[in-house]
Amino acid sequence: MGSPLFDGVVSPPLAGRLVFTRWLPTIGMRLIRGRAGGTALTGTLYEPGEDAPSYKGAPDADAPFVWVCDAFYAVKSGGTAQQVDGEAINVAFESPAPRGFADRDRAIAAAEEHVRTQFGRLGLDESAVEIEHETVVSAKSATDK
Repeated sequence: MGSPLFDGVVSPPLAGRLVFTRWLPTIGMRLIRGRAGGTALTGTLYEPGEDAPSYKGAPDADAPFVWVCDAFYAVKSGGTAQQVDGEAINVAFESPAPRGFADRDRAIAAAEEHVRTQFGRLGLDESAVEIEHETVVSAKSATDK
């Protein structure tokens, strides 16, 4: 199995402040991960109560739900070599694709579609992408309750 295309959502600066729990309400981040071709792509859906990242191109901070995920495509040369479905594919990454949404259902549907589309851009069948969700509540959110 090859290395993940992008599975670093819980990066070292964030890892120390995350608490995985089942008994708190869904206020925090939702990791939405797609798996196909022996690799994975994970994006983050920031929900009310969490601060979405702020950078050039980020969506309006007033959006209650903010989806952030890498976007990529296959290239003939250059890029980063990745093992996908047992084959080496050169992949070029675009800037993260932040989007703001007014409600959770629309945000989740768009996030799942985005993840499937990225695998489709590598030539994989989008319907074969397995989607999983993981709720992550920050220590700040947990103590604010």
